[in-house]
Amino acid sequence: MSRRSPGNWFFYVMLWCNCWLVSQVWFRFRYTGRGHVPATGPVLLASNHQSYLDPLLISIACSRQLRALARHQLFFWPLSWVIRALGAVPIDRERGAMGGIKAALKILRDGDALIVFPEGTRTPHGKLQPLHPGFCMLARRSGATIVPVTIDGAFAALPRGSAFPRPATVTLTFNEPITRDQYQHLGDEQLADVVRQRIQGRLNVTGREI
Repeated sequence: MSRRSPGNWFFYVMLWCNCWLVSQVWFRFRYTGRGHVPATGPVLLASNHQSYLDPLLISIACSRQLRALARHQLFFWPLSWVIRALGAVPIDRERGAMGGIKAALKILRDGDALIVFPEGTRTPHGKLQPLHPGFCMLARRSGATIVPVTIDGAFAALPRGSAFPRPATVTLTFNEPITRDQYQHLGDEQLADVVRQRIQGRLNVTGREI
């Protein structure tokens, strides 16, 4: 598992505490299923994508410190220091997908947990879009456990075109995981369909922390 500097770790904890407090007041944020996320080893958290709030909400709810891929244009001072401390890794989309794939595989092979959004982009209407099966390759090549994640209410809080989040009720569910032994005999389309069903099954269901 990759190591963080003490300074980055301290900053992460302080930022987490402040974000958790805001999420409780502004979004009445509730989450369930944290026990479905393995405490160690590579994990691929495959989530629906309702708003720019999603990576932050998943990080708040998860018991592990997470990693994520971010556009390289965001890595300018002082923002670069902040997002690196939060575990973001820069990728250059203009150079093709291979750079992002290599970065994601390195994160997983280091034994870390990585957030991915298989829809590819934020939903324009709040509903779950078709999942692109590219995340299946990441899981197979790293042996990662896949944890489908359902976010509900973030679209109402920060829909496309909004500059500031609105008060709303937001819930998040870590669904039952899919281990390597369980998915190795499934095709990519079959695996993507299983993940989609688990995400869809918890939409519009209010969760409570357990």
